[in-house]
Amino acid sequence: MHELPLLINIAAALVAAFFGGLLARRLRLPTIVGYLLAGIAIGPFTPGFVGDAHTINQLAELGVIFLMFGVGLHFSFHDLWKVRDMAIPGAILQMTLASLLGFGLSQLWGWPPAAGLVLGLAVSVASTVVLLRGLMDNGLLNTPHGQVAV
Repeated sequence: MHELPLLINIAAALVAAFFGGLLARRLRLPTIVGYLLAGIAIGPFTPGFVGDAHTINQLAELGVIFLMFGVGLHFSFHDLWKVRDMAIPGAILQMTLASLLGFGLSQLWGWPPAAGLVLGLAVSVASTVVLLRGLMDNGLLNTPHGQVAV
């Protein structure tokens, strides 16, 4: 019974994510939009249920680790080799553009250049995870275009 707050936080997050994803699907939006809105709805900046922020942050970090692990599970050197002529230049271009976008935004916001680079690299990695989730939701992951994208 000592871990009841942890279980309540996990249950609240899962229930909110489930209903957020369900609502997003009914509105013909990507489920990830529903997950994000669910996080906002039960987060510390909105009224209502607020879990232990420290515990939720630790769970969020675990979630990111699992998302990146999921990307790794879908990565295949064999598949990459088949689409290398398109995938490798595309990946370099995407990372470059995201890094430049992050750097540009950081300069507009008055951030140090190093923070802008970190922001750009984070956006480039996060976009891969979002893309993977979208491809999985729409059953396009194992198509030729899905393989190039991943």
